[in-house]
Amino acid sequence: MSKLSDKAQDSGEDWSDEVENDEDSRGNWSRKMDFILSCLSYAVGLGNVWRFPYICYKNGGGAFMIPFFIMLFITGIPLVFMELSFGQFASSGVVSIWSVSPIFQGVGWAMFIVSCLIAVYYSMIIAWTIYYFFASFSAELPWSKCGDWSSDACMEDKSVYSNCTFHNGTWFNNTCFHPRDHNASYYAYIKTIANETGIVYKSSSDEYFHKVVLDISGSINVMGGLRWELAGSLLVAWILVCVCLARGIKTSGKAVYFTAFFPYIVLTILFIRGLFLEGSGQGIKYFLTPQWDALLDPKIWKEGAVQIFFSLSPTWGGLITLASYNKFNNNTLKDAVLVSILDCLTSVYGGMVIFAIIGYMAHILHQSVDTVASDGPGLAFVAYPYVVTKLPFSQLWAVLFFAMLITLGLGTQIATVTTVHTTLIDQFPRVFSNGKRTFCLLMVISSLAFLLGLSFCTQGGMYVVVLFDNYAATYSLLVIGMVEMIALGWVYGAERFLGDIELMLGKRPPHMWAISWKFVAPIAIMAILIFSLVDFEPSKYEDYIFPGWADGIGCILALMSIMAMPIGAAIKLWFAYRASVNQTLIEVLRELSKPTSSWGPRNQKNKAMMALNDSTPNKNGQHLSMMPNGYDDGYC
Repeated sequence: MSKLSDKAQDSGEDWSDEVENDEDSRGNWSRKMDFILSCLSYAVGLGNVWRFPYICYKNGGGAFMIPFFIMLFITGIPLVFMELSFGQFASSGVVSIWSVSPIFQGVGWAMFIVSCLIAVYYSMIIAWTIYYFFASFSAELPWSKCGDWSSDACMEDKSVYSNCTFHNGTWFNNTCFHPRDHNASYYAYIKTIANETGIVYKSSSDEYFHKVVLDISGSINVMGGLRWELAGSLLVAWILVCVCLARGIKTSGKAVYFTAFFPYIVLTILFIRGLFLEGSGQGIKYFLTPQWDALLDPKIWKEGAVQIFFSLSPTWGGLITLASYNKFNNNTLKDAVLVSILDCLTSVYGGMVIFAIIGYMAHILHQSVDTVASDGPGLAFVAYPYVVTKLPFSQLWAVLFFAMLITLGLGTQIATVTTVHTTLIDQFPRVFSNGKRTFCLLMVISSLAFLLGLSFCTQGGMYVVVLFDNYAATYSLLVIGMVEMIALGWVYGAERFLGDIELMLGKRPPHMWAISWKFVAPIAIMAILIFSLVDFEPSKYEDYIFPGWADGIGCILALMSIMAMPIGAAIKLWFAYRASVNQTLIEVLRELSKPTSSWGPRNQKNKAMMALNDSTPNKNGQHLSMMPNGYDDGYC
């Protein structure tokens, strides 16, 4: 094995001439920076902008940062480091990599199923942003005014209504009635009629999203017809994914330079603009002001752990897949720390940007920040579109915002689809090893996902998206993470895994990582799972609560990936037991728990050194480092 040159250590330099020759060439990242940006683009997604700010302010504001960053070091970085090292060491997809312990191969299939489910529904969120992106080029933003599509509850300028009620007036028939302008009996009559009508006034942006974009039905029981505009937007979303992955990591590695950097540019532009809006300072202050008493509530610690776990996206399979294209000697520890911290700082920065805008919205509506703040689709497709209608050059701010959401979504989607794509290629190399067949496989995956995604384009599609969001990658990820850590930390052995990492890095990582993988992180994940199950609530969208059968389907979505693990283990055990000679079931199980002959680095020199390293303990019983003298493990 040759020493990494200084050129390969430089994140901006070409890695192509350092690609290791192996019998089953998969390719490598052209540059180290391609990998770093791919991981960052994968981790930093829509949740950093529309979920974290809301979760933060609901759980103690600035005080939430304490459990958030503590959980980053307890569960976040250890999981990311483990998966990046795992994928890089074996250079395999999420299923074939489990030659490390074949009885756990179902973990890989569970990750594959999770990635499939995420890829299907995440593309719909990108489709909504694409719809709004093109709508933003109109001479007048279509959601700025009520139209033929709106109801009697639609208000073009909700600030007028808020100003009326703020000064103790009564809004009725598009008119504000004040007690000082009318005699007592007449005002009481108007107030009575207004109360009896029971109209809940909504902004034109709210009605546009629900009545024009979604044309949403009253419940999940009524799926309604297909929204062809959304179907077209969904098609565009998948075309973008195919373009970015047309030549595998060679094209996706270039695409991430845009999907990773562009959101930061837009966030900075929006932040600077937001600072000049009245009330923005109040919004940022509300976001960052600590409520110290909240730290005594166990729920805030649970939310911090949950946010870290789902923000960094471990156990999806994406981190393993991206790292599998790395150089064998890449320093995964520094990469894990860098990506994890940047992801968390992005969440905080995004929160400041969003709350600057929410502060302005609260100011013009004469409401407190907490009554205006929202998360998810309500923030992206209702609150922010309403705010931009109040700004000069509103089309410009709308285009920038939705372009940012598209790139954030694409960054995550590219890595997720790559996981699905790579898994199938690694499982069936003779079928898909040809370049044209690889692209055809990508087209088949995209086409099937598009067809499945058409259910989200119906009038009841929003309810299906909510179900997928609540169940496809929540409880199942926690279970997968638990089993993955048991497999690597206990069955394969944390110390043995540290020895494998030593072979890559040139020096052995501290023992604290083994403690984290075996005890700290699994216990934390178990606590998250228990708290999540205890706090279980039926699915809902706005005021609509889903029927029990819908949550039942959601549970099936979660079990699809969870059950892949015991089913995969049972199938492996059954076939191995039938093929065994004079072995008991327990003996077969033990054999299936051990690494196979195919486990290890793809490069035969590295694999031979792994075997030598495994068989050569030092005086302390630890693996010897087989790296050349003078190896520099610097990041860049």
